Amino acid sequence: MLSIEVTPQDLVASRFAISPLIETMHAQWVLAGRAQAGVHGTWAGRWRKTYQKLVREHPALRAAAAISGNTGSANVDFVAPPPTAVDVSFEAELAAMRTTPLEQAHGEITRVLATRPPATAWVRELLLGPHVVEQLADAYEALWKEILSHDWPRFRAILQRDVAQRAGRLAAYGWAAALDDLSPHVHWRRGGRIEVGLRSVSGPLRLGDRGLLFLPSAFMSSIAVYLEEAWPYAMIYPARGTAAAPPAPDADLSLLIGRSRARILAELAEPATTTQLAALLRQSVGTTGGHVAALRRTGLITGTRIGRGVLYARTPLGDALING
Repeated sequence: MLSIEVTPQDLVASRFAISPLIETMHAQWVLAGRAQAGVHGTWAGRWRKTYQKLVREHPALRAAAAISGNTGSANVDFVAPPPTAVDVSFEAELAAMRTTPLEQAHGEITRVLATRPPATAWVRELLLGPHVVEQLADAYEALWKEILSHDWPRFRAILQRDVAQRAGRLAAYGWAAALDDLSPHVHWRRGGRIEVGLRSVSGPLRLGDRGLLFLPSAFMSSIAVYLEEAWPYAMIYPARGTAAAPPAPDADLSLLIGRSRARILAELAEPATTTQLAALLRQSVGTTGGHVAALRRTGLITGTRIGRGVLYARTPLGDALING
C-alpha cells in the first residue's frame, strides 16, 4: 500500500497531460498480447497482421519487452519522456527521446536488466548496442505511422474529454472529487492523504509541493505510478469513456432528429468540442459542426467558450429527450 501525503501546494502544482508516445507503447502491449485487449479486441484483431509485419522489420519492438511494461520500477525512463501538455505531438516526444545520450540509455537498460530474468543473447546485444536509442525510436515511429495514427483522433478525443472533466473537478472541488471513480485502487483519505493499493509500490511518500502528473490512457485497464526522480511523480490511469460502447440512441429519436444528431446528443452525456465529437463519430468537422449548430438552435445543447474552443453539453431539454 502506497500512502501519498499531499499539501495545498501539491493541489495547485498538479497537472494533466496526454502523451501520444506513451499511448503508442501501451497500444503495443495490447497488440503483442502482453496486456489484455478488453474493449480493444476488435481494434487489435484488425491491426495484428500489420503489427506482426512491423515486428519482423523492427526487432526492437520485441526487445522492448525486457525494459518496458514491467511491474514496479523494472522499466527504463528514456523511452517515455514526461509529457509537457495535453496537446504535445508524437513527433515532438519522439524527437526528445532521440536526444537521449547513449551512456544514459545503457545505464538505465543495465539497471533494469539486472532486476529481470536473463534476456536472450540477441536482446542484450541489441539493447546494449551502439544504436539502441535509434532502433527503439525507429520502431515506435513505424508503429505510430502504420497503426496508431489512423485511430489517434478518436483516442485523443476520449483522453481530452477525460482531462477536461477530471481537471475541472480537481480545480473546483479538490482531491476527493478528482480521484472519485479514477480506480478501485485509489482512495482519498481525510488529513491530506492519497492511498494507492498496488503490490508493486509501498511506503509513505511526500510530493514536496511538486504535485502529481496525471496521465489518462485509452489502453491501460489499471493504474500505474511513476516514482522515479528522472520523472515527475506521475499516475497513469484508465480514461473515462474508453470501456463504454458508443451510445446507441433510441430508434424513434433517430427518426425524429436524424441518426447523427441523436448520436451527438447521446455522446454529450459528457461535454465535448465539435472536433472531439467529429473524431468520436468518424465524421468531418464541417459535417459535425452543422449538426451541432442545429441542436444548439433548437435548445437541445448549449455551448460554453473555453479558451479558443467551445465546449458543448446537453440542456435539461436535451436530457429529457435522450432519456425518453
